[in-house]
Amino acid sequence: MDGAITDIVVDAVSIERRVAELGREISAHYAGRSLVVVGVLTGAVVFVADLMRQISVPMELDFVATSSYGRATRTSGEVRLLKDLSHPVLGRHLLLVEDIVDTGLTLHYLVQTFGARQPASVATCALLDKPARRAQPVTLDYRGFEIDDHFVVGYGLDHAGLYRNLPYVGMLAPMKP
Repeated sequence: MDGAITDIVVDAVSIERRVAELGREISAHYAGRSLVVVGVLTGAVVFVADLMRQISVPMELDFVATSSYGRATRTSGEVRLLKDLSHPVLGRHLLLVEDIVDTGLTLHYLVQTFGARQPASVATCALLDKPARRAQPVTLDYRGFEIDDHFVVGYGLDHAGLYRNLPYVGMLAPMKP
């Protein structure tokens, strides 16, 4: 374990198993239809890459980028869209894929923004759900794991750009003042 990680919250084997289960659930729900998987950069890229390989229905991949954290460990409360979708979504089935949902602000913003573009449907999926921090009610159609209110890194999640490459999700040691 990396010295900056105090505990493993979700180990690599559990992530692999749950991602496979999510892929089966999503594939069953969208059987006979095509899907646009929309990954929220940058944190969800590892999860999206593994998840899409588990989805058996025809799918396209797109990405959006948002910002609400910067280099902090707490959200600023303001969501900015830094990169929009590359293709129109009118009449398409969208699956928004997040690394973690805590306050719900980003996911709420994305559901509202893309829902206004008249897709056939908008569903949500997150590897991690941290409901203790929820400031904006959101519905997760697909959820990997519910976690306690700790700042976590790994499996795509970062702090100041670091730790994304860890194969597990771990708790970051408290920062020294």
